[in-house]
Amino acid sequence: MSMKLHIKKGDMVQVIAGDNKGKQGKVLKVDVDAQRAIVEGVNLTKKATKPNAQNPQGGIIEKEAPIHISNMQVLDPKSGKPTKVGRKVGSDGKLVRYAKKSGEEIK
Repeated sequence: MSMKLHIKKGDMVQVIAGDNKGKQGKVLKVDVDAQRAIVEGVNLTKKATKPNAQNPQGGIIEKEAPIHISNMQVLDPKSGKPTKVGRKVGSDGKLVRYAKKSGEEIK
């Protein structure tokens, strides 16, 4: 059973719980089934890699690991502070997401 999430790819979010609390970044990927998202520069893990075409040297690389979406909040486009997300019918008749703090539409 998949449900509608309040976070989409490309959103600016802030982590509100866990080891990376307070960090902000852009959502790179959302896994709807697992309810997790990968955020740029947040929750970095070290991973040992064998030499390959992209990385001929091999060695240890830092990679973003997914975080549960309950631990992040979308940033208000107006103030840049974390906010809850609401949905309303826009002028074109489609559902649009908006920031509850400022009422600003989230693109």
